[in-house]
Amino acid sequence: MALPKSMRLLAAVTLCIFFYMVLQIYKAPAAIERPSSGKIKEWTRDPQLDPSGEPPEPLRRVEGDNYEPNNPNSARINATLLALVRNEELEDMLQSMRDLERTWNHKFNYPWTFFNDKEFTEEFKKRTRAVTKAEIRYEIVPKEHWEIPSWINMDLFQESVAVLTEQDVQYMSKISYHQMCRWNSGLFFKHPALANTRYYWRVEPKVHFFCDVDYDVFRWMQDHNKTYGFNINIYDSPQSVTTLWPETRKFIADHAHYLSPNNAIEWLQDKEQRPGHNAKANGYSTCHFWSNFEIGDMEFWRSRAYQEYFDHLDRAGGFFYERWGDAPVHSIALGLFADKSKIHWFRDIGYQHIPFFNCPNNPKCSGCVTGRFTDGEAWLNQEDCRPLWFKYASKD
Repeated sequence: MALPKSMRLLAAVTLCIFFYMVLQIYKAPAAIERPSSGKIKEWTRDPQLDPSGEPPEPLRRVEGDNYEPNNPNSARINATLLALVRNEELEDMLQSMRDLERTWNHKFNYPWTFFNDKEFTEEFKKRTRAVTKAEIRYEIVPKEHWEIPSWINMDLFQESVAVLTEQDVQYMSKISYHQMCRWNSGLFFKHPALANTRYYWRVEPKVHFFCDVDYDVFRWMQDHNKTYGFNINIYDSPQSVTTLWPETRKFIADHAHYLSPNNAIEWLQDKEQRPGHNAKANGYSTCHFWSNFEIGDMEFWRSRAYQEYFDHLDRAGGFFYERWGDAPVHSIALGLFADKSKIHWFRDIGYQHIPFFNCPNNPKCSGCVTGRFTDGEAWLNQEDCRPLWFKYASKD
């Protein structure tokens, strides 16, 4: 008895997905060469349990009116606080704003830039303006940046959703989540509103900040020639990035000249700590900087190396056929193309995005438990990838 046409179509699409993934994996080069630099000692104690203070000088501070919001000769540099947020997330965004304004920005008054794929409501504008003395900009994501690319096969996407949802890949069925990850990965810094902006601090709705920070974080990045600042470093779901590393290896095979001599490839390829993750992700440890907190120099994203890498990934389709997030994409690029000494752990900025924390041992911090990584189930502690970063890179 012949199968119904719908079942034959489903079987065909399933086979297409299977052969697509196999092809991506086996077309990739065998490995990327590791750097010759040595390792630092294994982590035996969480550094956050030790007393910590501010990062090294120089540190720029408030002196008189040098950071007042309307000062035409302000000490502020070309930087912004940045959030992609929907109107319905207003209450959660206000919580994040109040925390960051209280602990840092009420002193330095850096502008906020809000992005949305829809117009912001008057209520959103009125209530966010009431939280800060700083300038606020409300911007719309261009339609061509948000829509699904023409080369994405929607039948293949729907079948991928079914397959990966069965494997418990979170948010796989939400098209808006895929669009958000793609935009945050390679398009946000191309928005006209950021054309003349260099540094950004990404702030998500419903996050907490726990520590008073008394220096200009953006000026510190500039003065110390840092490319990127992170706060939490965790493992990703390997099922969500099955072909991300094979696609990366293919790109590097043709663009080895983009590799930094002081890269962090060992952090990206570690297979000792969680070998199951490395195997499922085809050679990628799945370690990444959790990008709901990131302080970065957009010149890195605007570089030829990163833009060509993003374009390669975008054409491969994994932002939709899998669930490539901006966090692993940013992290892999930083681990390969950036000098790892220019990537900084902001250990002094107390932070929470459910269910993970960064809580320093510092008298300027309150409201979190020193050294706590998660307030969730105990098994979540295994998601902490900081030990590998400290092993292969730095505690700076």
